[in-house]
Amino acid sequence: MEEDDIVAVWSERVRSASAEGRTLRIRGGGTKDWYGQTLEGDILDTRAYRGIIAYDPAELVITARAGTPLLEIEAALAEHHQMLAFEPPHFGPQATFGGCIAAGIAGPRRPAAGAARDFVLGAVVMNGQGQALHFGGQVVKNVAGYDVSRLMAGSLGTLGLILELSVKVLPLPQAETTLKFDMNGTDAVRKLNEWGGRPLPITASAWRHGTLAVRMAGAEAAVKAARTALGGEVVDAVEAERFWAGLREQTDSFFAAIPPKAALWRLALPSITEPMQLPGAQLMEWGGGQRWWITDTDAQTVRISAKQAGGHATIFRTGYGYDRSAGVFTPLPAPLMKIHRGLKTAFDPARIFNRGRLYPDF
Repeated sequence: MEEDDIVAVWSERVRSASAEGRTLRIRGGGTKDWYGQTLEGDILDTRAYRGIIAYDPAELVITARAGTPLLEIEAALAEHHQMLAFEPPHFGPQATFGGCIAAGIAGPRRPAAGAARDFVLGAVVMNGQGQALHFGGQVVKNVAGYDVSRLMAGSLGTLGLILELSVKVLPLPQAETTLKFDMNGTDAVRKLNEWGGRPLPITASAWRHGTLAVRMAGAEAAVKAARTALGGEVVDAVEAERFWAGLREQTDSFFAAIPPKAALWRLALPSITEPMQLPGAQLMEWGGGQRWWITDTDAQTVRISAKQAGGHATIFRTGYGYDRSAGVFTPLPAPLMKIHRGLKTAFDPARIFNRGRLYPDF
């Protein structure tokens, strides 16, 4: 089926669902089905609408259809020594370009490069009335005023069906090295904040089991100078790649065993927050700003602990017996929720897209 025909079929299906009050569950490769609240509605599979539309390495912009495999996007970029700088996790080989942006999840490079939304330049989105709406563009200097296209990042498909995306890409670094240091969590937080205030080419950091790992990347001379300044033990390149990939894809041993009645929580905290004295395994990333915590502690206690530290907490994964009724995402303050509801109404007035995926009543 031709691309235009696919869009026409989808448009009719969306209009029909809206008229009849049926829900649609937008789904790419399904590699993130576990993320978010409930899965509800008839599946609208995006994978038939695929392919790179435009890619100009000189302009550092790629445009592709939402169903394009993420592996295909990254392979095309690698041929020109470029990358998706926010280092998105795949969580499986079937991951799609649209799903990557809709989930809005970034990998270890996030503190140095930015979030997924920071790289979205434009989007074509089908709203709840079956209309294809165009936002943004295909060049870096194209945004003035409210950037609607970036709303798609992290929306989990609740605002509309992403058809196409244009994102900014960056060159691969000339050099990269990983250092490791033996130290406790408190010292790791202090060192990371100290280094964060210096002009060091740090692109990732992680602390677990008494070891701090730091990745540096950039120009050869800058990486070499930073390696000399920091000391530590140089990690073999293959081992380092495996380690950072394990964190990004959560195949690392830390994530492997979530007990049946426990959850993997993601805590977003001020980077200066010292290790929290909480039961269960903990891992720190993003210069101390992202903490992973595996615990069977109830959701209210976890969220109170995160709030007292100046942050918030999200249920990322759960064992099969964990109670998710408290909500995966931290409830928004009333003024922010009002804005979210207004956007939802504007894009999807009949509430047919991914109902309940972001918030139970959204």
